[in-house]
Amino acid sequence: MLRHVIAPSRRFTKASHDVVRHPRLSSDAKILLLYVQGLPEGTPCKPLSELAKKLGIKGRAYQKAKEQLVAHGYVHEWRSQGDRGRWVTEQLVANTPVTSEQAADLRGAPPTTSPPSTQIPTVGEPAARTVGGCKPVEDHSDKTTPHPPSEARPTTDPEPEPTPRPADSHQLARAERVLLSLRNTRRELHLGVREARALAVEAVKWLERGLSESDLRQALLAERPEGGVRSAFGFLRYRLIQKLPADPGPPPLPQLPSPAALVVCSSPGEEHVFRPLGEETECAPCRQATARATFYGAPAPEPDRIPWRERFAKIEVNQSCPGG
Repeated sequence: MLRHVIAPSRRFTKASHDVVRHPRLSSDAKILLLYVQGLPEGTPCKPLSELAKKLGIKGRAYQKAKEQLVAHGYVHEWRSQGDRGRWVTEQLVANTPVTSEQAADLRGAPPTTSPPSTQIPTVGEPAARTVGGCKPVEDHSDKTTPHPPSEARPTTDPEPEPTPRPADSHQLARAERVLLSLRNTRRELHLGVREARALAVEAVKWLERGLSESDLRQALLAERPEGGVRSAFGFLRYRLIQKLPADPGPPPLPQLPSPAALVVCSSPGEEHVFRPLGEETECAPCRQATARATFYGAPAPEPDRIPWRERFAKIEVNQSCPGG
């Protein structure tokens, strides 16, 4: 391995090998810790999440890096609720691992750049300064709940759009065949198999609206642009979408003829009405009676109506007297 190292004379950060070579810290966690360690004195205290955003560490990557730093004692947090219901998060970032008890002691001590004294608990070996002695505050003014606010989670993916109804495979094959045949008429409309298959979904809509394959082909070949076609796929996709004919909708229901109006029968007798089928002036029963009277010369007598009991009695008498 070749090495060419020039140590910077200013604007550099001393990094511990325990951090740089830590086997269980990711690169994001190491870079975030070194970035906080290298902040100049007097830098306003900001939440760790805002500092991570400056490094491009956001969402799930930040959460993972923070979890690693918390798990190995480099970051400690305390949440408390003020008098007005606002939740405040205090963070402590150290360049050496500290326990919860040591972090609690450091939380109450003022920040210092001198080696730890006997009044401040000594953590590890004396160092130039302990990183993160201030108390950055995360503003949760818009949340007044009885429970501490949860950690920010990465934004979830938007809900997928509903999948359109799959077209008939036979219709897709017809549309794909039309699209592939365009190359025979105009070479600039040459499509590959995958391109034609992708456009067939839009072309099927034309066939579903009653157009034939010939109509679809003529619509795609008509009105050639003056400057030519630079992209066959883009040109045909635009035309399929923009020139899509209107949906004809369901066929109209057949209109039934309205019934004729009731008229008064012109035959003598009791007045009554009927609904004529044509231009007749008499109802059907009256016309039949008139026809019988014309044929027989007089109205045919109506047969006597014998009650059913008498008919059965007559049948029984005839059966009991075979010779009668």
